Amino acid sequence: MKVKTVLALLSYIGLGLLSSSLRAQAIDSAMLCQGAYYTEAEGKASLEKFAATYRDQQGWEERAARIRKGMVEGMSLAHIPQNTPLKPIIHSKRIYDGYTVENVAFESLPGFFVTGNLYRPTQKQPSYAGILATHGHGPDGRVQEYTQKRCATLARMGAIVFAYDMVGYADATQCSHKHPQALALQTHNSRRAVDFLLSFPEVDAKRIGVTGESGGGTQAFFLTALDDRIAVSVPVVMVSAHFFGGCSCESGMPVHKSEDHQTSNVEIAALAAPRPMLLISDGKDWTKNTPEVEYPYIMDIYRLYGREEQVENLHLPDEGHDYGINKRKGAYAFLAKHLKLSLKAVTNEKGEIDESFVTVETPAVLRVFDAQHPRPAYAVSGDKAVSTLLAAGSRKGRQ
Repeated sequence: MKVKTVLALLSYIGLGLLSSSLRAQAIDSAMLCQGAYYTEAEGKASLEKFAATYRDQQGWEERAARIRKGMVEGMSLAHIPQNTPLKPIIHSKRIYDGYTVENVAFESLPGFFVTGNLYRPTQKQPSYAGILATHGHGPDGRVQEYTQKRCATLARMGAIVFAYDMVGYADATQCSHKHPQALALQTHNSRRAVDFLLSFPEVDAKRIGVTGESGGGTQAFFLTALDDRIAVSVPVVMVSAHFFGGCSCESGMPVHKSEDHQTSNVEIAALAAPRPMLLISDGKDWTKNTPEVEYPYIMDIYRLYGREEQVENLHLPDEGHDYGINKRKGAYAFLAKHLKLSLKAVTNEKGEIDESFVTVETPAVLRVFDAQHPRPAYAVSGDKAVSTLLAAGSRKGRQ
């Protein structure tokens, strides 16, 4: 991900494709907070300003309600249908050492598919935790080795894990990643991914987690902020007081600012309180100040609930912007603790987390749609068609 901001104009390319009902809600570019919106000093000062607006739990919850309202309104989420049939497609099951992998698609909207891989434990249990695995802006992050290792390890630990594509990546090519409503699409896809996990009766609805890095970290804390079904979250290398995400899928819609409110990703992440959350940060990107700036602010919010022990920070000052092994080890321990998973299942005789059991598959094997499993013919295709689909949903939502 580039630190330089994406010009606000890019967020509006294609708005003319929408129906008049959506054109009437044209976004004011002055309300966008993108990329390195603040300097580091300004970001820290903004948190001090935000903190002065509340004194207790009730005051924070009033502010939290306004922040959530700003997110929902900024993405026009209330007008996107929430309960359309998922129509899941699951195929090509592979059995490995302690886990299985399947290729999956389901419809988050009629004709619009969420694509990914489902990792399941082979060990039989009365119930299983469910974990969503998001990915960042690296090349087709869902099929990369580090994602496969994370998902397979969590599955062997006792979770059913769904790794899914950002819009415009891997199998999710029905629209471009720079679609002007990419943020709304990805947030909606994430909420439907929770629906998908909960469609399996063996998944424990009280043990749902989400974790992802970079832009996937944004997806993780946005989803947690808006969906109280998420019990545990681990946003990785993304929560920053001064950096708001450089891509239209993170900050291309007015979710941080309106005529009567201003917030940042730190407060959006804090909407997880008092649910367990682990912030993972490093010394070589915009999370380098987390131990001194972002984490203390979020800790103070958890303190309002008397639940300081529920939020932690793993800071790796000598590491960079990734979801590397040390970050994964921290996430495994935290998720095991709060989702009742088995670290023993992935610990070797030396007492170390060991991912060597994981079979790393080729991208071709992980693909959902191919010659043998084509995308359904009725799938919408292209930015214009997806915009039209969203516009139709908006009209129905207003009726």
